[in-house]
Amino acid sequence: MADTWTAARARIAATKRHHPDADVSDDLRTLAALRLEEHIKRVVDAAPALTSEQLDRLRTLLVPASGRGDAA
Repeated sequence: MADTWTAARARIAATKRHHPDADVSDDLRTLAALRLEEHIKRVVDAAPALTSEQLDRLRTLLVPASGRGDAA
């Protein structure tokens, strides 16, 4: 994603200002993903190297519960 969360937030604000009834749900989803991506990058950059098992365990958190076979 080449977009930044601040640009996404500005795009949502402009859309809502000029088109109050516009559906911005996709833009909100993009904003959330961009903010999460930035946060994860900051945390990973500050963390020590992880083992393969630790990485696998963390990867499962990024899979929706419906794709993990967990009881919802």
